[in-house]
Amino acid sequence: MKVAIVHYWLVNMRGGEKVLEALCEMYPGADIFTHVYDPSAVSERIRSHRVRTTMIARLPFARRLYQAYLPLMPLALEQLDLREYDLVISSESGPAKGVLTRPDALHVCYCHTPMRYIWNMYLDYKSGAPRLLRGPILYLAHRLRNWDYSTAARVDYFMANSHNVAERISKYYRRPAAVVYPPVDLETFAPPAEAPPADKADGFYLCAGQLLRYKRVDLAIEACRALGRRLVVLGAGSEYEALRRSAGPEVEFLGRVDDATLRSYYARCRALLFTGEEDFGIVPLEAMACGRPVIAYGRGGALETVAPGISGLHFPEQTTASLQKAILRFEAQEHIFDPATIAAHAGKFSKAAFRRAFQASLAHAEESRPFKPSWMQGRFAAEYRAGHMEAAE
Repeated sequence: MKVAIVHYWLVNMRGGEKVLEALCEMYPGADIFTHVYDPSAVSERIRSHRVRTTMIARLPFARRLYQAYLPLMPLALEQLDLREYDLVISSESGPAKGVLTRPDALHVCYCHTPMRYIWNMYLDYKSGAPRLLRGPILYLAHRLRNWDYSTAARVDYFMANSHNVAERISKYYRRPAAVVYPPVDLETFAPPAEAPPADKADGFYLCAGQLLRYKRVDLAIEACRALGRRLVVLGAGSEYEALRRSAGPEVEFLGRVDDATLRSYYARCRALLFTGEEDFGIVPLEAMACGRPVIAYGRGGALETVAPGISGLHFPEQTTASLQKAILRFEAQEHIFDPATIAAHAGKFSKAAFRRAFQASLAHAEESRPFKPSWMQGRFAAEYRAGHMEAAE
């Protein structure tokens, strides 16, 4: 069996790339196809695979300006030759699932989210664009939405990274999706041997991840400034400079850090402040894997990962006042959050759990096909049935 994995672009290591990394472990012989590839920005595990790019990679400044070429990506995907592959796994968040496959090939789409900038967050992105670009964006988004909807029919089976995203798939594509939670690297992110207690005098709150507008890190900055609490911000992104200019002396920006530094800050913070509405959200689970609670906006994936009273709490409105109240509520009950219990909760989202759920869903996808291609017979079919039985146990 020959396997191809189609990922939208490879220019950093965020949640989608962590899933790709896990798929690379499951399919060590798989070839990877992507629009743009920067080897220096991804892990050794991904670099160990053969990576092929679409025509987008040959356009000027593609590694830096790849999003500007979004209108050309549907055409680029349809030029990929996947005839030799029996199993095609598309990793969808940007355009990836629109590839053309053999009639007897199995195409499984692991969907991090339908493209948010043309669906659920379209009006936010449009309003944030320069005025002169809003007309072209309106036209191109309409065309891209039509293409995106039509290419859902090219997928044999959908998997979603959360119930939140499965609901979007049902709404926008009119297709059902099995929920397979993405993996958390519990080997990298684990509680220290002796977890330090939160120091109420010198302890700090933490924000981590890409600094983008929709993540609303500004709420954390404003809330901590109003309460006189120390805040550490880790990560980079388009909002970095604007956020740093608006912050007061109680906020420290450290930019992008390596995993060891990130783990250290996770383990030492009083709590992670997670202020955006995410499709799923790996960052809260990394903090929880290190034994630290999370104060999260009560929408999106956080409703499926942050267990109130066990691993953190939610705040109901995406406002500074709502977050302030949540911080004070957390501090009044900070003593009830046990690092070992929080880490055990995060353990439900391990790589092993991802692998079992993915294999079980893949087995179901194969069994539900109206015909069985020859490549599914014999040894491969037996292996998938064994994986399905193991997951069922």
